[in-house]
Amino acid sequence: MFASFARFKKGILDENPVFVQALALCPVLAITTSVENGLGMGLATLVVLLASCFVASLLRKFVPEQVRIPCFIVLSATFTTVVGMLTEVFFPALHSALGIFIPLIVINCIMLARMEAFASKNPVIATTFDALGMGLGFTLALVILGFVREIISFGTVFGFSILPDAFPGFMLMALPAGGFLAFGFIVAGLTAIRRKMGQRKEA
Repeated sequence: MFASFARFKKGILDENPVFVQALALCPVLAITTSVENGLGMGLATLVVLLASCFVASLLRKFVPEQVRIPCFIVLSATFTTVVGMLTEVFFPALHSALGIFIPLIVINCIMLARMEAFASKNPVIATTFDALGMGLGFTLALVILGFVREIISFGTVFGFSILPDAFPGFMLMALPAGGFLAFGFIVAGLTAIRRKMGQRKEA
């Protein structure tokens, strides 16, 4: 149980797929222009990752190694299609905002990496905690980026005005270049914090 919780924690902090491993940066930087988009994309990816890894772990002893990757892609495509259809029905505005990036969850490198590196070699409980940690870590990263970019660009969070109307807005943050800037500053800040924490532990 403690090992499973450690895996869960690593996905959120120590091995965060965005801020530590720098995975899936294309969709991350493209859709995090707002908190709503970041949260929606993160939760969609979390559901697909959790379901795909769960099934991959269940079938790990029955799928030959030679066809493992194609099977993982089929799993990911199946659950991505289901999530895409549900999103389109219940959250049409979000589905329209995320656009092509929902179908691209199928080939998200986080998805294939966790299924190949962990789900195919570990039991269901450990795999579930690993997928949940990675999915929540991915979602948290998208929400943080979306929050920074939205509030600096428009002075809003979830569309509600937070900053005074006189705030001019730094529209560069709503563009891809602004995404790279926000990502760089956040990673630099987190790296500095981890170094200070490491130095305190050594002391």
